[in-house]
Amino acid sequence: MVDAYSFGSGFAFDHVVEWTVPVALSQRFGSRLTVDLSSAYAQASGATTSGALEVSGFTDTDIRASWAAGSGHLVVSVAATLPTGKTAVSDSSVPLLSALATDLLAFTTPGFGSGGGATGGFATAFRLGERWAGGLGGSYHWRAGYVPVTGIGELRPGGEGRVRLGVEGPFGEGGYFRGAAVYTTSGGDVLGDSSQSATGDRVLIYSAVSVPAGRSSVSFYGYDMYRLRPRAYPVQTPRGNVLALGTRLERPLSPVVSLAPNVEFRHEVAALGGDRLQLLGWLVRPGLDVRYRAGGAVTVLVQGQAALGRLADTSSSVSVVGPRAVVLVEWTR
Repeated sequence: MVDAYSFGSGFAFDHVVEWTVPVALSQRFGSRLTVDLSSAYAQASGATTSGALEVSGFTDTDIRASWAAGSGHLVVSVAATLPTGKTAVSDSSVPLLSALATDLLAFTTPGFGSGGGATGGFATAFRLGERWAGGLGGSYHWRAGYVPVTGIGELRPGGEGRVRLGVEGPFGEGGYFRGAAVYTTSGGDVLGDSSQSATGDRVLIYSAVSVPAGRSSVSFYGYDMYRLRPRAYPVQTPRGNVLALGTRLERPLSPVVSLAPNVEFRHEVAALGGDRLQLLGWLVRPGLDVRYRAGGAVTVLVQGQAALGRLADTSSSVSVVGPRAVVLVEWTR
């Protein structure tokens, strides 16, 4: 996977490029237990007026075990995040890591590593009438302490709790709806001996509708993630909002090849230096997916996208353009 962006003149970065090689394994044990493992190697670089920046290395490794109850209506999961990623980077790398973590640009690998952690959660489903279903899930993520930047002391992240409520079902002549609301809250982070910071609670609303169109199907989706004002901490992540709207056309060309042209609009605002929300930027990302079933066990997915938009820069804005390319190989047995 590769994400690349070029920025207009006067911006802190001339360009940022990130390569990611992900690895994911999934194994079923009987009919109830599934174990997943995922990790990646990533390399990011950026060119600034002060010189080139680069960060590379493995990310953390996630190992997840999910157990389904006999009825199939309850799934319990536990996960461990192993600290195999890169931590304690130099302070000169902080601007590059900040760019990678931007919600608007949505890099494939927004962070390289942490001190690890553990997560426990559950999900359950229930009927809503004859054709519709609802779902409820919750999780808690504990994060271990680590040194994020050389020489600044240990960061002890706060825990994170999450609750999700969803609904889905068919409608009309072949249509299908999915919707969900997710509420996330986090404890305060402590850096060194006294510095405390916090990110406000987040509320995410997601919905998607798919309808048939001849031999094809058309999907429309949207999500809105609102970050509330943080609690009383000396350092606060400002409240903000990320909105995304998209559409996708799935069209089979043959029993083994399908195409999916798509386009997404993304928009972000934040309260910087006051209560009024200010525009951070917007992006339009058209693309095309090609899925090829190379054999009974191998599927190849090729994705190509191009982003164009603008980012806020002090009192003005600058242009941003760039491609995204993805090649994924899935093997099942």
